[in-house]
Amino acid sequence: MRVDPDTHPIVGHAPAGTVLTSAPQDTAVDRATAAARRVVDALLRTDRANANLERVAEELDSIAEHLEEHAPEVQERLVDMWHGEGVTRHDPVTGPENALAPPLVLSGREDGSVEGVVELTFPYQGPPGHVHGGVSALLLDHTLGVANAWAGRSGATAQLNVRYHRPTPLFEPLTVTGRLVEQDGRKINTAGEIRTADGTVCVSVEALFIDKTVPRPR
Repeated sequence: MRVDPDTHPIVGHAPAGTVLTSAPQDTAVDRATAAARRVVDALLRTDRANANLERVAEELDSIAEHLEEHAPEVQERLVDMWHGEGVTRHDPVTGPENALAPPLVLSGREDGSVEGVVELTFPYQGPPGHVHGGVSALLLDHTLGVANAWAGRSGATAQLNVRYHRPTPLFEPLTVTGRLVEQDGRKINTAGEIRTADGTVCVSVEALFIDKTVPRPR
């Protein structure tokens, strides 16, 4: 499927360096989400012997109950999430409204690729001091989807071949890149990688996307 340049920035139609993901805003929901990320990270860092976790648990329970009381039905929320066009704000990689997202900010480059830098902490840990392999695959899958859109195409992931070259460190800047390699009818081939600041490749991926879309909830 071709991407509409009026709703999605496309290489050649938008300048290099264009941010392709939703930026955090000074809104209550974005501030609350950022605070939730801090809470998750702090719970993993905190001294269990000295932190008053009973009080913390009670306060967090109260906050969760308040939010749940004001949550609409799932279908209604899905319709609201997917209303309109453009990039989403709720995905688990770049979404500023999703506390699971680091979030990764991706920009388009003049050569048709996309790139972003992110530093992952304890919530994303797999092996000691390193990123969980599933998290790396998640970051790359989403980045490749954004790369397809920057190149003017859109599709669903059909195959993701991930190669883990070496453990990916936590607490260090990581560069995540993606690019559309070739198109053959409805098939879209993409590639990407995760590198450390010195250029060392930790994870690489080759993927196949199929030109199709999932209908938006209505």
